[in-house]
Amino acid sequence: MTSNEPTAKIDGPLHGLKIIDLTSVLSGPYTTQILGDLGAEVVKIEGPAGDAMRSNGVLRTAGFGHIFLASNRNKKSVVIDLKQEQGKDHLRQLLQDADVLVHNMRLAAIDRLGFSYAAVRAINPRIIYCSITGYGSNGPSGGRPAFDDVIQAASGLVDINSGGGQPAYVKTVIADKVAGLMAANAILAALHCRSAHGIAQEVEVPMLEAMTAFNLLEHMGGLTYPERREPPGYKRVLEGGRRVIRTQDAALCIMPYGPLQWTSLLERLGLKDAFERLEIRSRAEVSRKIGELNDLLESAGPTMSSKQWQALCDELDIACGKINPLDRIMDDEHLTAVGMFQTCEHPVVGPIVQVRHPVLYSKTPATLRHPAPALGEHTDLYLGQRALAQGDHV
Repeated sequence: MTSNEPTAKIDGPLHGLKIIDLTSVLSGPYTTQILGDLGAEVVKIEGPAGDAMRSNGVLRTAGFGHIFLASNRNKKSVVIDLKQEQGKDHLRQLLQDADVLVHNMRLAAIDRLGFSYAAVRAINPRIIYCSITGYGSNGPSGGRPAFDDVIQAASGLVDINSGGGQPAYVKTVIADKVAGLMAANAILAALHCRSAHGIAQEVEVPMLEAMTAFNLLEHMGGLTYPERREPPGYKRVLEGGRRVIRTQDAALCIMPYGPLQWTSLLERLGLKDAFERLEIRSRAEVSRKIGELNDLLESAGPTMSSKQWQALCDELDIACGKINPLDRIMDDEHLTAVGMFQTCEHPVVGPIVQVRHPVLYSKTPATLRHPAPALGEHTDLYLGQRALAQGDHV
């Protein structure tokens, strides 16, 4: 993306917004990391022991687990003990001029601390208050504890991923990240509503509802219709529509889309007769017979090298890409060219690699302004010398 106009001298499109971050682990920190990347001032409130992810994952330095480093950049860390009344007073002070509060505690827990939406609204009537919860505040499961694994299971994803066999979890914390993305979008929508209409409000993002909506976008299938004569699920994905194509030297994902692309590719592979025997005349028939089509493609895989396959698919405008092993993804030519992986110097940990914000803005780009903070690094900045000099747990 290029622009002939000069870049605005602000740190991202959310420059000027102040966000109080009461989140931990992943769903909430991912939400606020996105907002921080976009220029918001994110004040991360941590208890004396710090976010649990500080000690989780791969560590070079104590207190800076790799997941913490990835999901807490562009934030300031303030240590406040919310079990102490003075700590609560300090949080109330910070909330007075905040635009947003985000938390991912159970609702009963934040109510006990005295920071329900009603309590925070009394401090700051214009605040956008975002709760990320497992099951939300309503329904028979409201208030139950939930983690990514439980939400994957309850939302149907573990069954979807089974392929008709043994139920299987997706090997990423996808429910946490989907909830984080939805929460970031919800906060931006609420901020627009406040700006355009003067309405401040509470935003609730239940992980189960978020993940169910995410999964069923394509997998409603027969559930779409009240009579339910057809099963749920998107057949192209569930029934052989995704294959690893083994070539002479590697493995590719090759995805012809629609009957015209399948016709042109299989003709070039000398499989025109086999294709015609399938009697495919429409996109719907491609979806129904995707397993048989991919059988043909899979059988042809070893006839060419990956480079030859890529050249043929490029010529026919068919989507094709190599399968990147996780330990070599940073060597990907495209990702390297677009600067997806950025090395920065962390003042405590030393050099670290970060995955940059993926969205491009022509005038107010997202930036990596500062890496994840040390525990309590900014307590003095936000609460002043007085509390520290008194030796109080703030």
